[in-house]
Amino acid sequence: MVSKFQSRLVGTIILVAVGIIVLPDLFDGKKLHYKEEVASIPLKPLIDDSPEVFEVLEPMVDEVSLPQAPVEATVGVDEVEVELAEQAPLQPIEPEEDLVELVVNEVPERNQYQDSAWIIQLVALKNRDNAINLVKDLQNRGYQAHTKEENGFTRVIIGPDVSKSKLEKQVLELEKITGSKGQLLKFKPLNP
Repeated sequence: MVSKFQSRLVGTIILVAVGIIVLPDLFDGKKLHYKEEVASIPLKPLIDDSPEVFEVLEPMVDEVSLPQAPVEATVGVDEVEVELAEQAPLQPIEPEEDLVELVVNEVPERNQYQDSAWIIQLVALKNRDNAINLVKDLQNRGYQAHTKEENGFTRVIIGPDVSKSKLEKQVLELEKITGSKGQLLKFKPLNP
């Protein structure tokens, strides 16, 4: 048998559950329901089966006007018909006899920056691999190092830079690092 305490407990739980579910609906009043407005998209557009007739306009010619008859075209859904009226034979345009003489003036090359940039030629090595390894080491140390192939030698070059004093300081630093004294030269670009 079920004890009185258990019956009261079950009854209390049922009343509390009904109160939690029903009472909020009673006290809220009227609820607003929103309805989404959806427009329907037609599945297939309607096609007019009647052919269209249009006139093709001719291009405008300013100086020479060529006589031509208008062109009519009839366009249908399944077939395309183009009817051309008789045209007058085209007359070739004769070239003008006035010829223009083309004169080419050579422009002297002006390099405004040839005196403003400097490089350091550090060493010229016969072994290309040693030169590449030296360049990688200098690049890892923060120098702008490059190689240049010339007469069977691979030259290691630092720069170019516009500051001559900066490169003069780098010559002293590079002498401590590599043991070879670099030479400060003017930079001559390939394509000024």
